[in-house]
Amino acid sequence: MAGLIQRTAEAIDDMWRSVWHDSSTAEKVIIALLLIVTGLAIPVIPIVWVARIIAR
Repeated sequence: MAGLIQRTAEAIDDMWRSVWHDSSTAEKVIIALLLIVTGLAIPVIPIVWVARIIAR
């Protein structure tokens, strides 16, 4: 079970890095605005932080 959680956390971290770190500034602004407008910023950001902690 711990392995599954670890792999899931790593997958979330990889996805976040591919979306966020490989994006230009304009793309980051658009992504941030979409998250804020749709209300996903509230649950997504803490999930990503926890996933990154577990992945390390």
